[in-house]
Amino acid sequence: MRDQLTDALYGLGWSTVKKLPEPVAQRLGTTIADAVWKRRGKGVLRLESNLARVVPDASPERLAQLSRAGMRSYLRYWMESFRLPSWSRERIRDGVDVEGQHHLTDGLAAGKGVIVALPHLGNWDLAGAWVTTKLEIPFTTVAERLKPETLFDRFVAYRESLGMEVLPHTGGAAFGTLARRLRAGGLICLVADRDLSASGVEVKFFGDSARMPAGPAMLAQHTGAALLPVTLWYDGTPVMKGRIHPPVDVPETGTRAEKTSVMTQALADAFATGIADHPEDWHMLQRLWLADLEPRPGGPAAGEPS
Repeated sequence: MRDQLTDALYGLGWSTVKKLPEPVAQRLGTTIADAVWKRRGKGVLRLESNLARVVPDASPERLAQLSRAGMRSYLRYWMESFRLPSWSRERIRDGVDVEGQHHLTDGLAAGKGVIVALPHLGNWDLAGAWVTTKLEIPFTTVAERLKPETLFDRFVAYRESLGMEVLPHTGGAAFGTLARRLRAGGLICLVADRDLSASGVEVKFFGDSARMPAGPAMLAQHTGAALLPVTLWYDGTPVMKGRIHPPVDVPETGTRAEKTSVMTQALADAFATGIADHPEDWHMLQRLWLADLEPRPGGPAAGEPS
């Protein structure tokens, strides 16, 4: 019943919110965000706890302000995402302003493919739609399997409607397809700031240990593709801002595991730069740092699902 309700609510969002005038949708998002923030539920408290690591000198009052702004940013993401399928090409093209675009175009021109890695910052779906619409570059991404299956199907159909190829994240089976896309000179985009699996790479993130996916660094080594960190943020205008950071180099020496560790740490450092500059736009409402994960009886630590 819970799965069916969740699916129905998402369906209502995509069918109803996209029909609202944009100012009405914005006000609705702000109203919902403020109501959720005032309830001080588990997600809001976790967001505040995460922000306390990002801004360690913040007072309780400042953390409360950041978490409230964070929930408004998070609901802006959802309002935009529900409405994206109805946006015109012009609205999508004009809705994002990205610096460092040459890193992407130069990487693709080299013919070895490009891997874009992003944190849960800003609206990565809007950024993807901008890539396929403004830059006219198709790309492949990976989606976590959601329950119920009908909800996963909704997300896949939604992202495919924006011009993305979506692969299910199932037991690493997507790796081979992603590698083939890169060897053909293509682009792949991966959200890569949280990985609680056994294959996650341990990194230092805002002074403490966390795990992030090994996939971006391993794909870069495996295919020769350029690995580009990207950070996104809102600045109070209708236009989302973004930065494509310089490529993460593959170390010249070391084992594959050692190279993967160094490259994943470089990604984490780039993500931390963007998150520190715009903490209110980091939509991390789950446990991330290893010290925060709940121990699993008879096994390693485990966190909440993404």
